[in-house]
Amino acid sequence: MSDALDPKALVNRYLSTVAAGNAADVAALYAEDATLEDPVGGGEVHIGRQAIEGFYKAIEAAEVQAELLNFRSGGQEAAFVFGLTVAGAMRIEVIEVMTFNSDGQITSMKAYWGPENVTQL
Repeated sequence: MSDALDPKALVNRYLSTVAAGNAADVAALYAEDATLEDPVGGGEVHIGRQAIEGFYKAIEAAEVQAELLNFRSGGQEAAFVFGLTVAGAMRIEVIEVMTFNSDGQITSMKAYWGPENVTQL
């Protein structure tokens, strides 16, 4: 299966791109009309690649590590748990649900987490 249609490869690419910390590179993984909600129920839904790039700007200045902890997929959708460590000072465990188009771009992302999922290191 090519990476373009392999949800686990797409998730791993996403996590490594997030860890690299360039908002434009992360946004480029999304389809032009994609949606992003992070955290679910906690704020606005970002619609379109430009808005999504703006969301990821917050990580550009931070030292970030991302570790895939659990993964499930079905068709062109994936649900996964990952740990996000920020500047060695804070760790957040997040559940994300993503959908992908046939080109391997993210068409939607929803992140489920709250204060109870944040640990100060």
